[in-house]
Amino acid sequence: MTTQVARVLRAFLDDPASHRYGFELMGLTGLPSGTLYPILARLESAGWLASEREDVDPAAEGRPPRRMYRISPHGARVAHAELAALSEQLRPPSMAPGRVIPEAGTA
Repeated sequence: MTTQVARVLRAFLDDPASHRYGFELMGLTGLPSGTLYPILARLESAGWLASEREDVDPAAEGRPPRRMYRISPHGARVAHAELAALSEQLRPPSMAPGRVIPEAGTA
């Protein structure tokens, strides 16, 4: 899992019941559209996300309908597990028992 995918998943897991759209996700993740949309497509193909077109009147809204994404229950379970595994991989190695790190300026 890349850090970019992790950012996208984190945005969904912060509020799993919310529907999100691309421009909103770009702001939440800091990712450009050329990076974000392929990630969304892959996550949707894998069944981690579901999407639907917003049901709005473009003339009344002054914009086209948005594609709204939501994390699936399966996606939420797998994302939690994957993010926990990534967090564990990034954790500094444990100190060996009995090993002492000298304080700054004492070595």
